[in-house]
Amino acid sequence: MSESTAREVWRAVLGDLQLQLPRPTYETWLKPTEGISYDELSFVVEAPNSFAVEWLERRMYHALQKTLKKVSGRDFELQLQVKSEGDFYAVEKALPSPSQTVSATPTAPPLFEIRSFNPKYTFDSFVVGPSNRLALSAAKAVAEFPGQTYNPLYLHSGAGLGKTHLLQAIGKTCASMGMSVLYVTSEQFTNEFITAIRNRTTEDFRRRYRGVQVLLVDDVQFLSGKEQTHEGFFHTFNDLHNAGNQVVISSDRPPRDLAPMEDRLRSRFEWGLIADIQPPDLETRMAILANKADQLHVEMEDSVIELIAKRVQRNVRELEGSLNRMVAYSQLMNVNITLESTLQILNEMAPETDTRSIDPQRIFEQVALFYALSVHDLMAKDRTKKVALARQVAMYLLIYELELTPTKVGRLLGGRDHSTVIHGAGKINGEVTENGQIRQDILAIKEAIFA
Repeated sequence: MSESTAREVWRAVLGDLQLQLPRPTYETWLKPTEGISYDELSFVVEAPNSFAVEWLERRMYHALQKTLKKVSGRDFELQLQVKSEGDFYAVEKALPSPSQTVSATPTAPPLFEIRSFNPKYTFDSFVVGPSNRLALSAAKAVAEFPGQTYNPLYLHSGAGLGKTHLLQAIGKTCASMGMSVLYVTSEQFTNEFITAIRNRTTEDFRRRYRGVQVLLVDDVQFLSGKEQTHEGFFHTFNDLHNAGNQVVISSDRPPRDLAPMEDRLRSRFEWGLIADIQPPDLETRMAILANKADQLHVEMEDSVIELIAKRVQRNVRELEGSLNRMVAYSQLMNVNITLESTLQILNEMAPETDTRSIDPQRIFEQVALFYALSVHDLMAKDRTKKVALARQVAMYLLIYELELTPTKVGRLLGGRDHSTVIHGAGKINGEVTENGQIRQDILAIKEAIFA
């Protein structure tokens, strides 16, 4: 097997695992790994150091081998080894020690962790469509004039739709202009803040975060409920904003839905521009696939690209992951990528979980949780707009996902008439194709239900 094929197969494995694992776990332990080679019996993967190899063997080996078998169709023995030379993405620049003063002049060496940036996340590689045009335009404006246009810039969308891509594109653009940039997840911010308090190094923490010209914070929703961290982030935000430095934030929901989150933080998130990214339409999904196929140097007919785009609709990450898995499968099984083989491969890759085995109670619970209601509210006679919408979404999911009859759905919802159920589910079914916000909400709820 060639080295390039090994990389493609392992990339497909990572694409599958990225959808299953918590983001911090994936980013820390799996993202820096790389497929190197395989033979009839074994598949070799490199990790950056011996500690990573030990952690993966102890905590993830079974899951890695199972996913490798699923993607490749072969029962390899997975071999993990330390990368022999170099680093995976780029050499990480050393950050100044806390005692050093960060220069704000344009000629100062950039303060940023290159390894934190995915080299593929650039503005040029971001496929634009109606669902993300505003967010892309805002991100480019911020990258060109940081601290002068939209400050803060708040990007929100469901998982896998491009928030992190835009954050890192902004960071790399600003760093290339000699600006000091810091990109962190909210979990990393929280951990560093807690460590600083524990070790009595809060001054070092303040200097690290408040001395940068561009701060990029990913997945800020995970700060919810962490009151002490709210305090640290509040003052960090204020200092940077008052100094005219740029803050860019991403989340899976708009500021008003960040609960429990302090009102003073939510209000500051709304000071600048709020831009959402909707799930891509069919044409945009096809453009994304065509772009990805070009990167992989794979020729695909338009009919094949359209088939994949129609079958995979949830998010860009899953869309690209499906293409990676299909390309790897076709190479390993020596199958040409035709319309017929694509349909067969997509059917074989279909989720193993039968949606009809999902307990209806789980749908009620997740719908109620999403709309900040109780399951009792869905069953009651309450007809307020918020409750009515949530109830209709539950009807839609029970009929179109679990394939229950309207009569049975009516019984589950407290004895409602089947005509009421048909009307409610049909209304949501119509809005899913026309209302981007409803479509995104439905996808988010389905991800939670079938996770």
